[in-house]
Amino acid sequence: MRRLPVYLLLDTSGSMNGEPIESVKTGLKTLISSLRQDPYALETAFLSVITFDNTAKQIVPLTELLAFQEPQLSANGGTALGEGLTLLANKVNTEIVKTTPDIKGDWKPLVFIMTDGEPTDNWKNGLAELKKCKIGVIVACAAGTSANITVLKQITENVVQLDTTDQNTIRAFFKWVSASISVGSQKIETNGKDIKNIGELPAPPPELKIITI
Repeated sequence: MRRLPVYLLLDTSGSMNGEPIESVKTGLKTLISSLRQDPYALETAFLSVITFDNTAKQIVPLTELLAFQEPQLSANGGTALGEGLTLLANKVNTEIVKTTPDIKGDWKPLVFIMTDGEPTDNWKNGLAELKKCKIGVIVACAAGTSANITVLKQITENVVQLDTTDQNTIRAFFKWVSASISVGSQKIETNGKDIKNIGELPAPPPELKIITI
């Protein structure tokens, strides 16, 4: 079976404490519940969660949806985005089955990044490692007005922004991620081709503004 790997790279720094991190927990729960009702996603989607604060940690390895257990999330410390990108690259290289002349490997992964602030480490080193990986689509979400959009635009051309980090807007982001995984799963099953750009995913809801600069 060819898997569709999905990586969530989530900011759990101190600025996410309170309603934002609680909203992320709720959003993640909603995402899993929704995907478990989708036969295409159940067949192909495997999900991993990586967090970054003072350090980066993979708190859920690449896991099939039925076996996925909601992680315990807390918010404190800095914003080690660079370390998060480095760890993401490492996991993409080690967890994903590569295509060889004898076997068809996994589909190219979908990556969703959410951050509400400014990196506190050398993010360019992490980005250099990530650029060596074969990724299908990377979407970065600037959660709130304090997120550094200029940095996110250098990571990926696909940047969306939430005006606030309250429960409704963060829930909207996770619902869109869920819909994107569902559509991605269906398209690869139907067309037999990797998802390569954000245009193949559902249009973001009104709460998510696409950043075009």
